[in-house]
Amino acid sequence: MFHEKGRIRYMIKSRGPKIAKERTRWFALKPKVCAFCVSGADIDYKDASRLRRYISDRGRIQPRRRTGTCAKHQRRLALAIKRARHLALIPYTPSHIYQMGEIVEAVQSQRGKPNAEANISA
Repeated sequence: MFHEKGRIRYMIKSRGPKIAKERTRWFALKPKVCAFCVSGADIDYKDASRLRRYISDRGRIQPRRRTGTCAKHQRRLALAIKRARHLALIPYTPSHIYQMGEIVEAVQSQRGKPNAEANISA
């Protein structure tokens, strides 16, 4: 519908009945349980392998809604990740993650496959 005012035509929005659309879920809901509360393990900045699970592929700290940690442990986790980054146990940026992976692969390909006997004698 149009409405003319002088020489300009304006579009009038229709106020007809709105049709309710069905909403579909984009993701499956799963129970959010804090892994640190369940296991009773302490968060330590020296445990880099555990901290890497809470860092995205872009090097950012994952939010609570994604990891399921409680507020208390999320604060401690963020502090531990920041300490580990400061001490260079965990990289700040994803470019370092990719470079470290390439370096490790290059060294292993030069040496051949690492075996337990070579590591013990070396």
